[in-house]
Amino acid sequence: MSRPLIAILRGLTPQDAPAIGRALIDAGITRLEVPLNSPDPLDSIARLARDFGDVAQIGAGTVLTADQVRAVAEAGGRMVLSPNCNPDVIRATVAAGMASYPGVMTPTEAFTALDAGATGLKLFPGELIGPTGLRAMRAVLPQGTECWAVGGVSADTMADWRRAGAAGFGIGSALYKPGDDAATVADKARAMVAAWEASA
Repeated sequence: MSRPLIAILRGLTPQDAPAIGRALIDAGITRLEVPLNSPDPLDSIARLARDFGDVAQIGAGTVLTADQVRAVAEAGGRMVLSPNCNPDVIRATVAAGMASYPGVMTPTEAFTALDAGATGLKLFPGELIGPTGLRAMRAVLPQGTECWAVGGVSADTMADWRRAGAAGFGIGSALYKPGDDAATVADKARAMVAAWEASA
């Protein structure tokens, strides 16, 4: 069962990527993002795509330019997440056949992203927007717009976010920190999946 949880693997190294990817997927998290400010991120993305591309959606985060989009596509990535709303990055992502999740904080940014073809919206930083802010934005966004909360989301706040209309979550340090081994990540992932199930 695929759940709308994106594991943000900031700091992941290529040598650790296969074991960490397996631990997350086995626990039920099948969307894996390697931020481009990680060590050798394209290598990690390529390894994850090679090993798990048939059972998971692999992609990159902190994508800031169209050139980076193309590099992610060449590495086998299938989704692009950004901290900002750059229409050029969104259009390049869509043109490459990948899912696009640009970062937005305001209705203006949200509509700019949707006009450029974004798959969904990454509400970032989530802790600054909060469920109250999401609820207000959803009142004006097109029905069916996917809004993903990223930044500061915890097991304790998932239910509030879901009631406000969040489609899913990007989870970073609560799932993975550099140096975590596969067993540690598996435990964290199982706990986060359980929190998701309990927040319905």
